[in-house]
Amino acid sequence: MNADLLTRLTSQGPKRILALDGGGIRGVLSLGFLERIESLLRARHQNNQLRLCDYFDLIGGTSTGAIIAGALAIGMEVADIKRRYLDLGGKIFGRKSWRAWRAIFDVKALEEELLNLFGDRTLDDASIRTGLCVVTKRADTGSTWPLINHPHGKYFEMNRTMLLRKVVRASTAAPMYFVPAKYIVGRGKHGAFVDGGVSMANNPALLLFLIATLKEFPFRWPTGEEKLLLVSIGTGHWDRRENVDIVSNRRLWDWAREVPTMLMNDANWQNQLMLQYLSNSTTAWPIDDEVGDLSDDLLPAQPALTYLRYDVRLDEQTMRDLALPQLAVKVESLSRMSAGENRFELAMIGEKVAEKELRDEHFLNAFDLTMT
Repeated sequence: MNADLLTRLTSQGPKRILALDGGGIRGVLSLGFLERIESLLRARHQNNQLRLCDYFDLIGGTSTGAIIAGALAIGMEVADIKRRYLDLGGKIFGRKSWRAWRAIFDVKALEEELLNLFGDRTLDDASIRTGLCVVTKRADTGSTWPLINHPHGKYFEMNRTMLLRKVVRASTAAPMYFVPAKYIVGRGKHGAFVDGGVSMANNPALLLFLIATLKEFPFRWPTGEEKLLLVSIGTGHWDRRENVDIVSNRRLWDWAREVPTMLMNDANWQNQLMLQYLSNSTTAWPIDDEVGDLSDDLLPAQPALTYLRYDVRLDEQTMRDLALPQLAVKVESLSRMSAGENRFELAMIGEKVAEKELRDEHFLNAFDLTMT
């Protein structure tokens, strides 16, 4: 890590966090929001070369969000990342594994792309231009591992030489889709890693807030509405509506497939509930019909942060509202994380929703970069 980045991570002043959800190929959708944010920030700072790593002091992600987070952290423009996703999404989710009893897809295409993206950079490489957190899950111990590049982190010395591409690969090892990743984790021991989404942190926003503020982590950034900004980007969600008789008659293997998704969905909304409870979010989502969007609820005496959440509901009505009626009949397919053939439609949805929902005034002046 270079000295300038350490100074940035430990300096006083407002801090900005970007959190990126998992979701497989639906990560293309989140790139529409990121492209819009990049454009607004460039206009605001009168700098057409500004990268999101220049603005955000900590970028973190899970699974497909980890790939995007890593690419942003090394200074890539959003448009370049999107081109790679559109080019390779079909290959990564198209090459079937011959060992189908272990995983559906061959992991080689994913590993090749991660090598092209990150080369042999390690977690402490000086080319990583901002704080980075990659969320993965160590399956052999059941623990969630947020791997960070802060040199004062408790386990940094043990993790610093881990290859960034392998760290990201560990975060993307979605059970059933790709085989687990087995890596040395220090002192000659091995760990088996699966997708970070198989945890409470497929939406990593709340975890990143805790990493940034808890005293046991090295950042220890102060809280406050004009001191801490957290921007959370989703990969699409939808309401579950299934036939009662079909659900009632499911067999063991059906539940094995369905339960992880149900728990990930609950974790996502619980994370959003807590962050909206801690803030006066201008982009608050209704959590459910009972608690609403928490606009009348605030846990601390003063907001602990500025929280912005951007996502899209993948349903027929939303497609019509976006003037995309041809996609109304495809919403079930669009929700699938492995449907690489939908990547161009997902990119279009992300662009349209971002243009409609994301506003410059959402970003408080208190978080503007100091002009030099």
